[in-house]
Amino acid sequence: MTRRLLALATALVAVLTTACGGSAETGAWHRPESAGQTRTATVSRSATPRATRLIAPREARSVGELAVRLTAAERSSRDPATPRATAAQAGFEAQALYRQLARRPAWLPAVVRTVPPRLRPTVRLHVQARRAFRAMHVTLTRTLPSWRVVAPAPEPALLAYYREGERRFGVPWEVLAAVNLVETSMGRIRGTSVAGAQGPMQFMPATWAIYGKGDIQDPHDAILGAARYLAHNGGGRGHVDRALYAYNHSSKYVTGVKAYAAVLRADPAALRGLHDWQVLYLSRRGDVWLPEGYARRSPIRAAAYVRRYPDRLLSRSTR
Repeated sequence: MTRRLLALATALVAVLTTACGGSAETGAWHRPESAGQTRTATVSRSATPRATRLIAPREARSVGELAVRLTAAERSSRDPATPRATAAQAGFEAQALYRQLARRPAWLPAVVRTVPPRLRPTVRLHVQARRAFRAMHVTLTRTLPSWRVVAPAPEPALLAYYREGERRFGVPWEVLAAVNLVETSMGRIRGTSVAGAQGPMQFMPATWAIYGKGDIQDPHDAILGAARYLAHNGGGRGHVDRALYAYNHSSKYVTGVKAYAAVLRADPAALRGLHDWQVLYLSRRGDVWLPEGYARRSPIRAAAYVRRYPDRLLSRSTR
């Protein structure tokens, strides 16, 4: 196996491995005709992404404020009747509040008591995931990465690809969605990692040559490649922990991905909010928002960036 580093949406430094051997799966992967037009009882959104002007969420000043805002954001982001711009802002709001709550573990019991009972497991899972990924950071950098941040594929299209991966390879669609979220914020991040990993599911070219077909940058092809790889490592036979550990040799990675998958399993409508999560890069300065349109050919110092865009520093680092 070959270890590789991943470029993660939230600056998670990960290690991917290539497994030995191949798969019996043959033939071309054909994009489902319904992709981009999927409408289900639980998840439906316009197939055409529209640019939405977002406002950086401010930190909550108290436990009560955080609980109230988080409840409202989750309800709004999951409701298919919510106007698109409102839903996008709500998804971003929930993301920022979960990150704040993960930094304030003493607040968690009171927040869990305050939010509606149905939301309580979700809150715990989000905090568990965030704390697991935060624990993967040993050293924070002073610079922001040389990425491009673009609009992701529409949510209905991604859902169709995740479900196709589950049908063909047996890997739960929620796991594929969680990996896509963690690796590149569902395809928002365009860039090659320091080890050479590419595409929305962050494949090394050597791994892609074994498990992938088509375009490594295409979300449909990349998601099916990830499903095939995870299935090869047991993900389609109930051994999700083992498969995720093969994808990234970190027990914390396994914990975090499984927590996000559990959120989706409990309520598939949560995909709406997660699809609107933004690229938040954890630097020594803190959480820096890299919105759609961010493009760097070389790293930039976080201090210089936030001086130019002060509203994009969502929280200061507590290290």
